[in-house]
Amino acid sequence: MRWTLPNILTVLRLVAAPAVPIMFLYWARPYADIFALVLFLLAAVTDFFDGYLARAWKQETKIGTMLDPIADKVMVVIALMVIAAYSSYSPWLVFPSTMILFREVFVSGLREFLGAKAGTLKVTQLAKWKTTAQMVAIAVLFSQGIFEHYFGMWSWGMDPQIVRDILEGRESDEKGLVNMYHGMFWSGYVGLVLLWIAAALTLVTGLDYFRKALPHLKEEI
Repeated sequence: MRWTLPNILTVLRLVAAPAVPIMFLYWARPYADIFALVLFLLAAVTDFFDGYLARAWKQETKIGTMLDPIADKVMVVIALMVIAAYSSYSPWLVFPSTMILFREVFVSGLREFLGAKAGTLKVTQLAKWKTTAQMVAIAVLFSQGIFEHYFGMWSWGMDPQIVRDILEGRESDEKGLVNMYHGMFWSGYVGLVLLWIAAALTLVTGLDYFRKALPHLKEEI
């Protein structure tokens, strides 16, 4: 393996993926959410730069071409597992996550079966948009956990009626509960919408790959 900067960034992104759930083993929330969000954002940034630098510096390698999509998939799959686990398995989040996981496994199986012919399943521009939508959705959903926990911490022990009065403007908001509530609501809502968009793009690109693979799946007569 040639240890070019693009390849190093790809490997770092691959190693960072399992570090996301480890954050929740060693730190309490919301610090675990913050560390996981920062780590995920750094990994997402390297996803852009490793490919860009490899093309700009003419340092594209076979190992880098192989590891780059694997690092993307591992990062997305592990992050979705963590988010689903800490969302009490909301069906609105679990269902699109399941579609994304199904597609990634299905396409990986197609590539493995086609072997040398897997070049017919080249990454399309729509697939790149799919990956971007997934990354943004996951980052927003990680931020939702941060807002949720600060809202819960700051309203802990307060009478529910007082909390409602603060949110509705009848009481002074000395702790900033309104901002935390709006951040919690909108990051959760926007994150879910983006995740459903990502799931739709995931299914479309998966069907496109399957259509391209069909000629190689026909039985010989």
